[in-house]
Amino acid sequence: MKKNKVIIGTRGSKLALWQAEWVKSELKRINPGVEVVLKKIKTTGDMILNVPLAQVGGKGLFVKEIEEALMRGEVDLAVHSMKDIPTDLPERLHLAAICEREDPRDALIIRQNSELHTNSSPVTHHSLLYNLSEGAHIGTSSLRRSCQLLNIRPDLNITQLRGNLDTRVRKLDEGQFNAIILAVAGVKRLGLQNRITEILSPEISLPAIGQGAIGIECRSDDEFINNIINPLNHKETSVCVRAERAFLKKLQGGCQVPIAAYARIEHRAKSTEQRAQSKDSSLITHYPLLVIDGLVGRVSGEKIIKGHLEGKPEDSEILGVKLAEDLLARGAKEILEEIYRFS
Repeated sequence: MKKNKVIIGTRGSKLALWQAEWVKSELKRINPGVEVVLKKIKTTGDMILNVPLAQVGGKGLFVKEIEEALMRGEVDLAVHSMKDIPTDLPERLHLAAICEREDPRDALIIRQNSELHTNSSPVTHHSLLYNLSEGAHIGTSSLRRSCQLLNIRPDLNITQLRGNLDTRVRKLDEGQFNAIILAVAGVKRLGLQNRITEILSPEISLPAIGQGAIGIECRSDDEFINNIINPLNHKETSVCVRAERAFLKKLQGGCQVPIAAYARIEHRAKSTEQRAQSKDSSLITHYPLLVIDGLVGRVSGEKIIKGHLEGKPEDSEILGVKLAEDLLARGAKEILEEIYRFS
């Protein structure tokens, strides 16, 4: 059935509204005769700001109320940050599209005039993280980030930082922190990229599952909505994010556990011999390869288990599961059991 009005369910934060407005503009561009409106919905995660997410427990803290509105028919589709969407969706709902990914990495934002020291180590480090003064105060709401930071700088004083992006930057500027860690995607989408001191490499801070990607969820039996959303699905991003989500699902991870994964498609020459023999690079044939890195760590950062796999893009979810199985066999199972036992 054709509709002349489409209602998008979204959180009310600046970043969530930016994402929903972007989807709205794309839908109107593709379907000029359809009216698209936003409906702001407050989620559990928006209401509990004074408690770390790991202590709140449960999954879907930023999507549950929006999904309930979807199932009641109050909204036609929901726009989420992919990293907020649980791997198990309600029975009547599905992910209709995963939009093209922004930069998935983490950003280090250091307060102006914050004390740095000259690293006296004989090893040259390219990240300014190593030059933060001993015991520097870092703000982040993510166990994934704090685990990886403490693994390389156990002296850092890492404190819970909740709230929207503007609030976090304001707290930094007020002097509550020496530095904060945010997702590059959110910073760029809100036009604050000039505040980024350094984009952290995945070797230092492996991104969250789905970070930088926007997901569109709707009722699986709504043919009209599924059809108008379909053009917004970005095939390469979808392949990569679904690999990461398969990894997370196999680990049965939640916000209480430092888990990270980053998948991307690389284009490799057919053979090193072909590359060496051909003088004209345009004649070298390439093939796509899905590359995925993942990790599970202790909250303290004392132990991190990392893994890496490569394979065919069409086997993305299989690769995600295999990578998770590899980490579980090498000690991740014990870390997960330990965390859930005491959470």
